Amino acid sequence: MTNVFISVRDVDYATTKWIDTRFSLQDVQEGQRKYADSHVKGAVYWDLERDMSDMTKTAGRHPMPEKDALTILFRASGLSIGDHIVIYDDGGSPFAARAWWLLQYAGFKNAVIALEGFEAITQAGIPIDRITSVPVATSVSPVWDEDIYASRQFVELTVAGETSTILVDARSAERYRGEKEPIDPIAGRIPGALNFDWEQLKKDGVYNLDEVVKAQLSQIVDPAQQLTVYCGSGVTAAPLYAMLKHNGFANVRLYVGSYSDWISQENAKVEKG
Repeated sequence: MTNVFISVRDVDYATTKWIDTRFSLQDVQEGQRKYADSHVKGAVYWDLERDMSDMTKTAGRHPMPEKDALTILFRASGLSIGDHIVIYDDGGSPFAARAWWLLQYAGFKNAVIALEGFEAITQAGIPIDRITSVPVATSVSPVWDEDIYASRQFVELTVAGETSTILVDARSAERYRGEKEPIDPIAGRIPGALNFDWEQLKKDGVYNLDEVVKAQLSQIVDPAQQLTVYCGSGVTAAPLYAMLKHNGFANVRLYVGSYSDWISQENAKVEKG
């Protein structure tokens, strides 16, 4: 089982590096404003669209940055491969999970997601300030784990029946069935995909680590199966990926481009119903 989540009550502040990932898809400046107002002392800020996506690409709505860009981000953030890293957002959001997956992909295996959000962090007595952190840059070299990454080509092979992986769609059931699509121009799902709405992973505004979630996930897929998770733009699939790993699902990939990338090519096949 991968160590994914940590309660802020169990964090040793002095030996931890912190990443603030608060963000709002409705107001893309909100996270930066919150960080400027107050954040964990020493935390760096990673913006979903500026740091954790390459918005100049056309591979979906939140394309993954190139490895060179991610390496620059890791180095500027003062990270080393063995660091204990805690990533937080407002709690129950997908943004810390996105950062966590990127760090897992790059070989930072001691990174974890704060189970609670920033408000609970302040209440836990962890030092807070308003000074923008400028860490000492490192020369870290990521150790890329391609076994957790699914390219579009891999998904195409999966749809063609040429891999043993099972696709799992993290969007709402209505979007999965193609009954409504508020964001993407084409409604539906990637052919053959199963569905598990990422919102089901939460209880009282934070991720639910009770065994009930594992049971729910196991009703959809077997822990021994090879899985590839996706959503609309690769963001809300990250919490599903994280929860699957937390619950012992060993063979999981993330299709970062997700459905918005899938339908970006002409004549892409989709299913409905």
